[in-house]
Amino acid sequence: MIPFEWTQIMIGICAGTAISALYFAGLAYGMRIALRTTSPIRILSISATLRMVMLLGAGWVVTTQSGPWAFVGYGAAFFVVRFIATTVARIGAPA
Repeated sequence: MIPFEWTQIMIGICAGTAISALYFAGLAYGMRIALRTTSPIRILSISATLRMVMLLGAGWVVTTQSGPWAFVGYGAAFFVVRFIATTVARIGAPA
């Protein structure tokens, strides 16, 4: 049986939750700005690039500092936050 490093997993979950929340908040903010401008492609491209660099960079730091189990927690947290963000987007943000 493979031993789990629960401390590393929790570090990954905490970091993944925070960074993923920033990622999806940046997506919402970028979309809001892009829909108000005459050149939305430029805004969306810059926003996507910054968000991807932030997400992948933080994942790399978490993995190199805490190990592979932290990356598992980081990835799991991203998908949980993604599910929450898409659910909120579908039903509408609370007032």
